[in-house]
Amino acid sequence: MSFRRAVLGCALGAVFVAAPTLSAASDQVASVTGGGSFLYAGTIPMQFGFSAVVHADGSASGAFHHAYAADGFTYEFWGSVTCMTFDEAAGRAWIGGILTKVVTNDPDVTQQPGDDAWFRVLDAGTAGDRSTAMGFVGAFPSSAAYCATQPWPDDNARTHPVTAGQIVLKS
Repeated sequence: MSFRRAVLGCALGAVFVAAPTLSAASDQVASVTGGGSFLYAGTIPMQFGFSAVVHADGSASGAFHHAYAADGFTYEFWGSVTCMTFDEAAGRAWIGGILTKVVTNDPDVTQQPGDDAWFRVLDAGTAGDRSTAMGFVGAFPSSAAYCATQPWPDDNARTHPVTAGQIVLKS
């Protein structure tokens, strides 16, 4: 099995195994799920999988996984969702959380379990879903700040078309 297929299978499996469970249907305000791949910067295949739920009390739960290989290095990031905000009319969601596992052979990677991470997605239906690569503390001080700010540059800048899979936002 190729690395790409193995990582994609792991990403999708992690989402379905770690998907949040709800105590009651009325507890769920919104959810967004997705899995598949996109080309980061048009050349680097990136696999992703996630499931996030916003609860009636404003809390969020779920899990995410991003993986890719570039320049001889491999990168995998797993995390638990701690925040999610959304714009239903635009099909946008911002997902943030805490890394739970980092696996890489790149000695320059500084992200560790416990660090904040985030990404944003677009459920565009037949027009084509989009996702970003994972972001880390820098421009935003935390996942909570990222979710609260809801950055979305014009023309879907820095989002990448999903080439396999899909993203579904429900509220």
